[in-house]
Amino acid sequence: MGNTKLANPAPLGLMGFGMTTILLNLANSGLFAFDVAILAMGIFYGGIAQIFAGLLEYKKGNTFGLTAFTSYGSFWLTLVAILLMPKMGLADAPNAHFLGMYLGLWGVFTLFMFFGTLKAARMLQFVFLSLTVLFALLAIGHLADNEGIVKVAGWVGLDLWRQRYLPGDG
Repeated sequence: MGNTKLANPAPLGLMGFGMTTILLNLANSGLFAFDVAILAMGIFYGGIAQIFAGLLEYKKGNTFGLTAFTSYGSFWLTLVAILLMPKMGLADAPNAHFLGMYLGLWGVFTLFMFFGTLKAARMLQFVFLSLTVLFALLAIGHLADNEGIVKVAGWVGLDLWRQRYLPGDG
């Protein structure tokens, strides 16, 4: 029983992040209004499923997978909390500039994760570098109170999805 082979948790973690990011970027780009579907995906697929994938990566001894999936799962859960807590009367609405700082910190974290991919597959490098740009644009957009930059970030996020997740592209 000690030699139980674990399934590869990476597809769960990658799809949890990817699909949830797509929904958020559909709203950021202005193509769709922000919807409860984004919050639900953020909690369950972007949040809980990614954390679960990260814990399975821990069991496999993969520090990078553990760090990436549990961290980005926590990103989604905290983002949903930031958006929902004011509506539940548990906190004041976030200041746009502070939200920009929050997103900027995630951009810095993602840049560090990118450096961790430099000896990995080019696709993984591309994903983390693109996510760094996405977080930077979102941070700048919120810090500058500039909806246009947030929309550009949404389109960058959708292009990342197109290049990495659509068959035959990228």
